[in-house]
Amino acid sequence: MSFTGKYELQSQENFEPFMKALGLPDDQIQKGKDLKSITEIVQDGKKFKVTVTTGSKVMKNEFTIGEECDLELMTGEKAKALVQMEGNNKLITSVKGMKSVTELNGDTITHTMTVGNVTCKRISKRI
Repeated sequence: MSFTGKYELQSQENFEPFMKALGLPDDQIQKGKDLKSITEIVQDGKKFKVTVTTGSKVMKNEFTIGEECDLELMTGEKAKALVQMEGNNKLITSVKGMKSVTELNGDTITHTMTVGNVTCKRISKRI
């Protein structure tokens, strides 16, 4: 199953408490919570290019499954991470105390992020 495609954010649960747990200031959280984000994924075997555009902010990450890489986080900082694949439709990584699971089912991507005891779930559909 290929992740390649463009996906538009449809819904998100627990966004504000999650962003607070990451340490983002309230004004940034308020600005970002209602913006639709578009995620574009290009998968070439084990190599991934992921571009997330939210309003005027563009976040680009490239990684290869099973190899350490630098990922840009939602806070804007970069951190070392190792992305693993489970089955053929699930990407899992832990970075700076946050666990991230991205699961592809048909045309829907569910991105679940957990920091401490706060979990944020974002659902995007292929466009």
